[in-house]
Amino acid sequence: MNSSVTTAGIAQSLKVSRRNALKMITMGMVFGLATTPFAPASSGHAADVKGKKTLIVYFSMPETNNPDNMTREEDNSVVVIDGKVLGNTQYVAQLIQEMTGGDIFRILPQKPYPTDHRTLVDLAKGEQEQDARPVIAGKLEAPEAYDTIFIGYPNWWGDMPMILYTFLEQYDFSGKTLIPFCTHGGSGFSRTIQTIQDKQPGATVIRDGYSLSRNRMERAPSGVAAWLKEIGLKK
Repeated sequence: MNSSVTTAGIAQSLKVSRRNALKMITMGMVFGLATTPFAPASSGHAADVKGKKTLIVYFSMPETNNPDNMTREEDNSVVVIDGKVLGNTQYVAQLIQEMTGGDIFRILPQKPYPTDHRTLVDLAKGEQEQDARPVIAGKLEAPEAYDTIFIGYPNWWGDMPMILYTFLEQYDFSGKTLIPFCTHGGSGFSRTIQTIQDKQPGATVIRDGYSLSRNRMERAPSGVAAWLKEIGLKK
């Protein structure tokens, strides 16, 4: 959900579009790209990273599913790889999954959000003003199976989308390690890491999360790899 754009450095130097630059950067990498929007985690195959069962939970809102003829706002909100349209946060989540071997769970609203940029912006602001708790479609199965949980989201209006509040109030992650990551238009994490800690007082929330600007998505593969190595969770 973005209202402005500056072209990434590689796209500037090669005079190609942002999404094509990303495709060039990720060419040759292997991703476990989900073909369905909702990939529930299963306790039967919880990934074990250095003795810790790992889960990646994320909310992402691409503003189109059509890889062609995008508006500026649509292009800002997605990464296209081999014709598949991924939201920015979804892309980062799947990089984390590939590099950790973790399970993955996508948070989706029971009532789908609009993809029109202006309508989505207004809806997100309205939910924030009303302190709304959008209902989540589906359920996280066996959360007790996981020791380490990555939590990803876009920064909307200086905060997490309100559906993240629903999620954090729906489950108790006491005793677990929560690791935030986010995509944004310039605001970074804002106060969201503290909010996650406030909502999950019994959990250990890692302050050294990973945030990435929508204008620097080409840095995601190397950035995620370096970050995971730094925090000791790269397989």
